[in-house]
Amino acid sequence: MTNKIGNNIREFRTKLGITQDELASFCSIKRSMISYYETGEREVSLLHLDKIAEYMNIDMDVFLEENPKDIKPDLAFAFRANELSASDRDSIASFKSIVKNFLKMKKIEANGN
Repeated sequence: MTNKIGNNIREFRTKLGITQDELASFCSIKRSMISYYETGEREVSLLHLDKIAEYMNIDMDVFLEENPKDIKPDLAFAFRANELSASDRDSIASFKSIVKNFLKMKKIEANGN
């Protein structure tokens, strides 16, 4: 399972033109940890897997797919991924996080009334 997840992380990272350094910086970890994840030497924590998925604009469950080459990340459809800078990706991920938190708060509010 660890190898499958790591391979899928590498697959999507390279498809999107994201470096290990960019991904590590967004996750606030060392680049070597991303390498360990991708090679299956270390198991990815759920926290980091969520951050990686957020940065790549995909759902976490995609990392469990047997054949990730058939799956296209949403980001690749919405933007020309290779033309995005690390700053652009950070902004998109931050905005997505804000929206996700807003929707959670609305759901809590709706369930409380």
